[in-house]
Amino acid sequence: MGRTKETASIGIIGMGDMGKMYAQRLSDAGWRINACDRPENQESLQQEFASQPLITIFPNGHLVSRISDYILYSVEAGVIDRVVAQYGPSTKEGAIVGGQTSCKAPELAAFEKHLPPDVEIVSCHSLHGPKVNPEGQPLVLIQHRASDEALQFVDEILSSFGSKHVYLTGEMHDRITADTQAVTHAAFLSMGTAWQANKQFPWEISRWVGGIENVKINITLRIYSNKWHVYAGLAILNPSAKAQIRQYADSVTDLYKLMIGGHREELKRRVKAAGASVFREGTEGQDLLLKDEVLDRFSLSNQTREKSPPNSHLSLLAIVDCWSQLGIVPYDHMICSTPLFRLWLGVTEYLFRNPELLEEALDIAIDDNTFRSDDLEFTFAARAWSDCVSFGDFESYRDRFERIAQYFAPQFPEAAKLGNEMMKTILEKTEKRP
Repeated sequence: MGRTKETASIGIIGMGDMGKMYAQRLSDAGWRINACDRPENQESLQQEFASQPLITIFPNGHLVSRISDYILYSVEAGVIDRVVAQYGPSTKEGAIVGGQTSCKAPELAAFEKHLPPDVEIVSCHSLHGPKVNPEGQPLVLIQHRASDEALQFVDEILSSFGSKHVYLTGEMHDRITADTQAVTHAAFLSMGTAWQANKQFPWEISRWVGGIENVKINITLRIYSNKWHVYAGLAILNPSAKAQIRQYADSVTDLYKLMIGGHREELKRRVKAAGASVFREGTEGQDLLLKDEVLDRFSLSNQTREKSPPNSHLSLLAIVDCWSQLGIVPYDHMICSTPLFRLWLGVTEYLFRNPELLEEALDIAIDDNTFRSDDLEFTFAARAWSDCVSFGDFESYRDRFERIAQYFAPQFPEAAKLGNEMMKTILEKTEKRP
């Protein structure tokens, strides 16, 4: 092909947070960027990037498509077909096209349907949010309809991120992202829903203080401070994700029924059997992904940790039960894991590989009513999110998400600052593990 930084340019259709991050980092690496967004955003984007000569903002995707050598669609999964149908026919002859959606089945179907046959398809997915440093993070590349030469060109372009490139098919990508993201998101979304339903700001309450609680609070707020469609597309458009979110709701419900019914031995048998199937044998002496002395540093609370009572940790018990029911071994996907997944796996592992702490959580679940109302609302929330996803209802998803986000919004600035510090510290720790 002979494409180089001097002769080639990159098109980005959709300048949301991820589109801007790609444009900024690729232009910093010396690539010329042709970008566009909705017409009403053109003027503000031109002002935003006015001082950056390598980034040109165009009025629409037709103008971007006809002159760019590698074109990335950075739009929501729910609208990818419509946008590719609109701009795909204008794609430059012999160009390479990809997308950034978290669910590849509808994206690749749209490319096959609407792109000219002389266009090659190499898609990608950065497995992190726009505020996370991409260096060392997984970046999936999908050589769907393309020559090895085209893949090498895209490899070269995206190497400027310093990410770890992982090569998958679209189908493998969707299965792995479901395994590593769908239930993780559902758990944190349900926590926020439960706290809002109980009119709680958990960092103001002494029983939500401590290492694991800090992760729950910071990551819940981090998710709700992002755009709703980031999570809706993955959950609703990925068939594997739907099934997993339903299983998580079923696991939460089953365990909660055992708790309120006082079925101590059955609860312990089920939870410990799930733990044995998920966590590797012979790892008892292995260093944990996360430890309290790290997590304690990142609290939104003014309370001291000593005042924090034991917790039933229903959300954590249910995630392991869900993984067990579905036959998922989370460590198998660490190479393609998101920062949130590594955090969630870390706190889950912390609980299950500490026999005394796990035993205490199970006894508290039966004997102590302190968290009973929280666990009830959490159960309602998990089932409600699962129903929303099962019905494929984007508008209900958006309404539910934005209503809860508004409740927590005053805390987002401080939570973002603490959350970024926590992510940086903990990712340095988890990256050392296979």
